[in-house]
Amino acid sequence: MNVKLDTKEKFHEISLLDGVLTANMTADFAEMLSVVQKQPPFNVVLSLEQVQEVHADMQQALAQAQQAYYELNYSFVICCMQPAVEEAFDKAELLEMMNVTPTLSEAWDIVQMEEIERELMGDFDTE
Repeated sequence: MNVKLDTKEKFHEISLLDGVLTANMTADFAEMLSVVQKQPPFNVVLSLEQVQEVHADMQQALAQAQQAYYELNYSFVICCMQPAVEEAFDKAELLEMMNVTPTLSEAWDIVQMEEIERELMGDFDTE
């Protein structure tokens, strides 16, 4: 799996560079996320700009990864999804449960808003 990783102040920006994400890449993807998840920042922005096709097992892996991050109270935003990929996620009935933005800058905005929201909710928990 070809990946570009860029660490920002609030998140890791991961760009998947393969045109097709196949089922046999799910283990590599999970391993990469487990490594990223061990070092701050803990939020992830995943760019699928180069991806033209995502097989069903990988679609499930992406959806599960996103849910796992949110369960840990971290952000996981997918951006730059190509129309065919978006359609595939929609047909698999996964798109609505995922946090997807059209652009990288919108993904950054969501991570920052969610960080603020977590900070504010943390303030309510301490009162």
